[in-house]
Amino acid sequence: MRIVRVLAVSAALISFIPVAQAQRLDLSKTTCKELIESGKDGLVIVWSWLYGYYSDQDADPVIDFDQLTKQGQRLVEVCRDKPTVDIITAAEPIYDK
Repeated sequence: MRIVRVLAVSAALISFIPVAQAQRLDLSKTTCKELIESGKDGLVIVWSWLYGYYSDQDADPVIDFDQLTKQGQRLVEVCRDKPTVDIITAAEPIYDK
C-alpha cells in the first residue's frame, strides 16, 4: 500500500513538472483561494513542499504520508476559512511544530 502512495505522489509531481518549469510560485504571495483553485495536483505539490520545508534539517529521509495528508487537509480547512491569507501565513501554525 505504501508503494502505491509513493507512486501516486510521484505521478502527480511528474505530471506537474512541465507547468512548474515554466512558472515560479511565491507561496508568501499566493493566496489560499489560489491554492484551493489549483486542483488536486497543485495541492499535493504544495503539501509535499511544505512538509519538506518545515521538516527538521537533521530528520531522517522518511515521508509520513499520514502526517502529510493530515497537515494538508488542515491547511485546506484554514484556507477555506481565510481565502485571502497567503499560504505561508496559513501554513506556519500547522507545519512549524
